Amino acid sequence: MMDELELLKKDWQNKEDHLPKLSYDQIYKMIWKKSSSIVKWIFYISLIEFIFWAGINILFSDPESMQELKAMHIYNVMMVLNFVNYGVILYFIYKFYKNYRKISFTDSSKKLMRTILDVKKTVTQYVWFNLMIFAITMIISIYGVLIYGPQGKEIIASAMQEGNEATFWFLVITVSMIFTAVLLVLIWLFYKLLYGILLKRLKENYNDLKKLEV
Repeated sequence: MMDELELLKKDWQNKEDHLPKLSYDQIYKMIWKKSSSIVKWIFYISLIEFIFWAGINILFSDPESMQELKAMHIYNVMMVLNFVNYGVILYFIYKFYKNYRKISFTDSSKKLMRTILDVKKTVTQYVWFNLMIFAITMIISIYGVLIYGPQGKEIIASAMQEGNEATFWFLVITVSMIFTAVLLVLIWLFYKLLYGILLKRLKENYNDLKKLEV
């Protein structure tokens, strides 16, 4: 069943040029309302995501976990990485909120189209930043476990004694890359599902606005 916006669009397409342009205003208001709602949900979802991961991080930031990071000599770099991560994520959340405020006071289709493009660009940057931070975190963690972790030291020592050091590092790097790549793809698919649907609807609204401007 068609929603109200689709019915208005269909009605607009069937109208003659000499008829009043009341339907144009109706369609624009519907597109604006739907776009504003989508951008608001993007802001809410990013905020909920931030609170969730911050909560997980706090939950696992017990003294024992911190001591393990120090033992692996990655405590300082992980703290810096967390600080940068939270700072940048808060910046993105601010941008999402700013886009929502901007779209709420938009009074023309051209401005609305520009805001939609800004939202799409911001979401894309946000997703890529998260993927980059995850990849860096994985690389640092694997390094700490292998070089300074008790089990990692034993495995490396055993490989050196058997004269298989080159093969060992080749396997470690290959397996680590595959494992990290698989996790990155899964996270990307998660974001694709989470934000992709909303961005797809925004794109449809953008295309509808372009048709109205013709």
